[in-house]
Amino acid sequence: MAKKNFISHPRTLITGTILASMLAMSGCATSSLLESNNHIITTKQTLSEDQVIAFGRPAQALPKTPNATMVIVGEKNSYVLTQGGIEMINLLSNLTQKDIHVDNDMSFYVPNNDGYFQGEMRLSYAKLKDEFGRSDYQFFLQNNGKECTSASDQRINAQRFCFSVPVKGAIYPQVSNLGLIQSNYRALTKPYTVSFYTQTQQDVVTRSGPNGAQKLVLLPFALAFDVVTFPLQLLD
Repeated sequence: MAKKNFISHPRTLITGTILASMLAMSGCATSSLLESNNHIITTKQTLSEDQVIAFGRPAQALPKTPNATMVIVGEKNSYVLTQGGIEMINLLSNLTQKDIHVDNDMSFYVPNNDGYFQGEMRLSYAKLKDEFGRSDYQFFLQNNGKECTSASDQRINAQRFCFSVPVKGAIYPQVSNLGLIQSNYRALTKPYTVSFYTQTQQDVVTRSGPNGAQKLVLLPFALAFDVVTFPLQLLD
């Protein structure tokens, strides 16, 4: 039998070469991308934790913080809300205190560790359905309350509304009248902790980047001040 000669067409060879090159390049690019992504990791680093003593307002205007409205009084420092404080005071002052629940940890992000923080406060308000009145529903509408009734609420014929308040603030030293507040004001219904964190990037391979412990930085111009507390010792 005569042998058949199989001759590859030049176009087939060229196409195969190009395809092989493309696959090789694609593999290199994918490998490089994966290595790049694996080198850098972002970690959450807690800067400080503090015990909440009370809530109040600054007794006097604070320097360089004209929008100071509400203060979270801590054992170590004072955390002044410059955004969201008015909304928080409105909610906590107008809703029945025993029916308010805090739905998230008071954990705030400090992007640059320069004395300024940001975050969110989430509250829910639940009562039996027959205890709500028309004025309650009007208040919810005016303050962006959203119904978030759970299956557990429904089983006892209750209704729940949720509020989310974005907040920003500045970190000040411990209030001047902390001792007076502790001695003359009743404690919160349960212990609450406020914490602050930042995010750092670290190279996994070279171990470069900030990886040591950091401390929470206060505003460079911040001075201690007196605070006037109000009956917000709830947060049950």
